[in-house]
Parts: sequence; C-alpha cells; structure tokens
Amino acid sequence: MRKLSLWTMTCGSLALLVSAGCKKSFNPASAGPVPTQVVESGNAGLVTVDHPEQYPTVAAGRIDAPETLDVTGSVFPDISREIPVISMANGRVVDIRARLDDHVKKGQLLFSVESPDISAAFDTYVKAAADEQLANKAYLRTKDLYAHGAVAQSALEQADDTEKDARADLAAAEQQLKIFGVDKNHPSPIVNVYAPASGVIVAQNITQAAATGVALSGTATAFTIADLRSVWILCDVYENDLPKVSPGQTAEIRLAAYPGKTLTGRVSDIGPVLDPALRTAKVRIEVANSGLLRLGMFVTATLASRSKVTHATVPSSALLHLHDREWVFQPAGPGQFRRVAVQGGAMLAGGQQEILSGLAPGQPVVKDALNLQATAEAQ
Repeated sequence: MRKLSLWTMTCGSLALLVSAGCKKSFNPASAGPVPTQVVESGNAGLVTVDHPEQYPTVAAGRIDAPETLDVTGSVFPDISREIPVISMANGRVVDIRARLDDHVKKGQLLFSVESPDISAAFDTYVKAAADEQLANKAYLRTKDLYAHGAVAQSALEQADDTEKDARADLAAAEQQLKIFGVDKNHPSPIVNVYAPASGVIVAQNITQAAATGVALSGTATAFTIADLRSVWILCDVYENDLPKVSPGQTAEIRLAAYPGKTLTGRVSDIGPVLDPALRTAKVRIEVANSGLLRLGMFVTATLASRSKVTHATVPSSALLHLHDREWVFQPAGPGQFRRVAVQGGAMLAGGQQEILSGLAPGQPVVKDALNLQATAEAQ
C-alpha cells in the first residue's frame, strides 16, 4: 500500500509540471523588434553583431604628406640678443631703479654707483687741462720768437711736440670721464648707469650697497638685458632621427599653456656634438616671439622634412578615443569587427583625419566607431 501511494503522488506532480509548461507557451504576436545582439569573444578587440549592416564601412583614403618628427624642447634667449649691463666705474651701489623681469627701454636709468674713480679721473682731467693751456702758451711764445729770429727751429719743434702731448693727455682725460658717464662741467662722485638697449632684465647680480665695477671684488655684470622678440628653442633629437633634420627646415611650435596656438619657427643650427649618455644632439629653432613664449617653457616642435610619405585618411567619426589611445574598427569576418590601434595625425579638410600608423590606404573601417563601441558596451 505504501509503494502504491508514492507512485500516485509522483504521477500527480508530473501532471502539474506539464500543465504549467503549457500555460507559458511562446506567443509570437507579443514579441517586439529583435534587438542587435553583440557578443564579445575571448579576444577583447573582437566584436560580433547580429546585424552588421547597421554599421557601414568606408575605405581609408590616401594623402602624401611631408614626413614629420615630433621633438620636445625648452625656450631660451637668443644669446646674440643678450646684452650685459656693467659699470665702468668701481664703487658701491647707492640706488637701484630696476629689478629682475622688468621691461626696460634704451637709455632708462638702471642704477647709480658712488665711485672713488671719479675723483681720480676728474683730478687727472683738471691737471691735463692746465698742462695743455701752459704748453699752448709756451708754443705760441716760441713761435713768435722763432719768427723774429730769437730762437732756433729746434726750440720751436720742441714746444710744438710738448703742446701736442698736452692735448693728447687732455683728450684722454676727457674720454675717461665720458666712459664713466661724468659731465666734466658738473662733476659728481655718483655715476648713473643706463640701459644700453631695450628688452627684459633676465639676470640681476647686484643689490643695494653691493660692490660693482670691472675691477672690484663685486660682480662686473650688474644686469643682463635680453631682447625677447626673437627666442631660441633648443630640442633634443636622437641620433637615429638626425637625418630627418636639416638647417632651414620649418617647425611648428605647440605650447602646453596655449593648446590652441601654433607658432612657426626655422631650424638654424644642428649641434655637432652628441650627448654621450642620451645619444641626442641639440637642434636650435629660431622663433619670432609675439609675447606668448616665456623663458624656460616646455614646447613640442613638429619638424617637416622635404621628403613625403603616404598616410591613410579616415572620417574623424571613424576614430575612437579610448584609454588614452586611438582606435578604428575593421571588418573581421561575417558579423564581426576588430578594434585596431592607430596613431592619429592632423585634422584635414572635409572632416577627414590623417592616420600616421596602424592603417593603410584602401582598408575598410567602420564609419561611426563610437556607435559600434556604445552598442558593445550596452550589451
């Protein structure tokens, strides 16, 4: 009896399960549009879709562009436009009218020096002036005596030579005062030093009450003025890339501080000595400075060579920016697309973008890479 009861309960349970399954049968009329199914394979770069026709492809175009080389560098002053400011008179700084980073104009007062050299130079000038006057009087007297036969010609010649020596000493004394910047008619122990050119003060080596001059223990160069209307950009170029660089070559300069700005420069020198550790040479680029470039700035320079290379072009929508890299999708079989890493280049007319590497002209790519990527991520 117990075995019969168990068999009866099992049959009833099976009947209930069959009845429930019949009630949940599929109704085709209630189904909506079939969504695109995307299947990521074991290969992370391979995407499989049910309806590949939703992702049209285009063939990559072709462009012949100059071969380029990207290098980094820093901004330096043009040393031919750097002018030292020195005081010819030795002494103590008593007044400073300019500071580091100031913009100055030619003839502007920079600093003043109290110098004992002025007293000695003025004393020499006064004595030379007196000696010249005395020598001139003696020459005129001897000349008159010679005209009346009172003295020999040798006496006249001696007086003439003495007068010429006195005039030379006076001229030298006047020139010394002029070098010190002293007015012989209004002498003063204070010497004013003026800017010899317009520019920016890029170095200052004096302070208040410091010693300065060309002979004292202080710094001879008080200031350095640089004309920053034209600057140098010094770049490090690896030994293997040196054949791509030549004097006169055009360079496009991009600044990290001003992403939308591009400046144009010219290669003016290629260093003849390589860095023994880095195996790089210094390449100098001259750039006209509109005021954006500051000394010490880091820049990126793109050098365009005279030879041309062939690159692919694609619509900018075909390029996917992901994980700090650039990608395109290429057909990889029925319903499959492969994500391929590329290196994007310059933007071109017509919404096209240059591809520097990773893709050859004529190869097909998905026209809208972002759409395919978004669909893949949604699934």
